[in-house]
Amino acid sequence: MAINPTINPTINPRVGIVVIGRNEGERLLQCLKSIPANTPIVYVDSGSNDGSPAAAKALGAAVISLDMTVPFTAARARNQGWRQLLDDYSSIEFIQFIDGDCQLFPDWINSAVDLLSLNPHYVITTGRRKERFPERSIYNRLCDIEWNTPIGDAKACGGDALIRASVLVEVNGYRDDVIAGEEPEMCVRIRALGYKIYRLETDMTLHDANIRHFLQWWKRSVRCGFAYAQGAFLHGKKPERHWVKEALRACFWGGLLPLVISVLLLLGYELLAVSVVLLYCLSFFKTVVTQKNPDILPVKWQWSGFMLLSKFSEFWGVLKFLGLKLIRKKAKIIEYK
Repeated sequence: MAINPTINPTINPRVGIVVIGRNEGERLLQCLKSIPANTPIVYVDSGSNDGSPAAAKALGAAVISLDMTVPFTAARARNQGWRQLLDDYSSIEFIQFIDGDCQLFPDWINSAVDLLSLNPHYVITTGRRKERFPERSIYNRLCDIEWNTPIGDAKACGGDALIRASVLVEVNGYRDDVIAGEEPEMCVRIRALGYKIYRLETDMTLHDANIRHFLQWWKRSVRCGFAYAQGAFLHGKKPERHWVKEALRACFWGGLLPLVISVLLLLGYELLAVSVVLLYCLSFFKTVVTQKNPDILPVKWQWSGFMLLSKFSEFWGVLKFLGLKLIRKKAKIIEYK
């Protein structure tokens, strides 16, 4: 059943909103209508051809259309959004970032502002992002599980988050050249300055992944692998070791083991090759048997299968990053819908 947040009538004058999107259609309208009336909004559009900029302007948002001759990234869109927002409203203290395929829950903004106001050492807070239609596909269900991160101190946030404006200025926002995982990358730099991030239990946004087909899921997972590799390249040294473990895990399961199996088969060591294949089986059943997460338990077999399969797509993402670095070519965003 679809969840429909009601519109929050309360305006918080200390908050501004940055929305980014491309061809989100009705989802964008739902997003903008979930924001309290008269709240400052900047909508950053990345080449929509469905009338999104005009629709956003009609609903009261200031609209920025990105120069699409420059490689698009969500990071660049968010940066242009918050800078424009602060240029127009210098008194804003907090900026809520939200993707155009999401809706705000009515209690979120005030809960998030209260946390940051009472705890000055916390500069980012995030809440529960929920999938609108988790029952429509296993891929949507997997996303819904992914969004349910632990409550309390966190190392990073996602695309939807309330951020103290002063810290965005201090770290110069997101890195424009990071095509995926730009939020955790920025959070590494923010935490290095001694600031903290907190995940509230409050419902924050309702998201529509709309992943219906395996190829969409595969592309999204490739993008994840690319993010791991880029994150490790930027912040892989001690003490952070940002996403080094995740990148190495993808390389081991998605690259090294298939190579070992292929070499063993070529050399005629079929039994040894089979024994290596059994490692995948052991990994799969270990994930199933040891699973305790109540969100995952109803779909633990699918979860285990897709987590194992994702190592191959993530490895492909790692290779894409390394290949582009080798030829010194800028990366383009990996889209899945």
